[in-house]
Amino acid sequence: MKSLCCRLFVTFSSLLIAASTLAQSSGEFASETIDPGLVVSDAKKTVQFYTEAIGFKEIKGFSVPADWTKDVGLTDGKTLDIHVLVLGDGKNATKLKVMGLPSIHIKKGDTQFVTSHLGIRYLTVQVADMNAALARLKTAGVKPETKDGAIALPEGFPTGVYLTLVRDPDGNLIELVGPKK
Repeated sequence: MKSLCCRLFVTFSSLLIAASTLAQSSGEFASETIDPGLVVSDAKKTVQFYTEAIGFKEIKGFSVPADWTKDVGLTDGKTLDIHVLVLGDGKNATKLKVMGLPSIHIKKGDTQFVTSHLGIRYLTVQVADMNAALARLKTAGVKPETKDGAIALPEGFPTGVYLTLVRDPDGNLIELVGPKK
């Protein structure tokens, strides 16, 4: 099965944002969100999936120079061209940084189940309306992995909240959670 493991990267933009806001922050962290980096086999196809099927918006991306990525330990000297996708607006909106490196061979991880290997195994996206999310998936041609499209959370969790599981183009798991309206 075609798949890639999500990798969490500290990128040039994250460092700049953290450095510029750290002095203003009264807590230990400059932001209350984390911004995962996703290495993919086809950036264009992945951006299309996350925008059309999941509902992210693409904002201006950036490039990180090869010498800098090598100096900080991100790559062995490859330039990173980052597509930035956001959920919501404002400085605390979650950002998903998508990068493809088609010129190099990248090991693919086993994404069959969340227990298939170590590491960040899935992303959870809280949706306001599961029915609308399912309709967006259908329009984008994405079939949920979840039986019956979406399943109510089990006893002990909030009632009226549903979960559906989908896979991005590389097989990474995306969990959508929210009420049906």
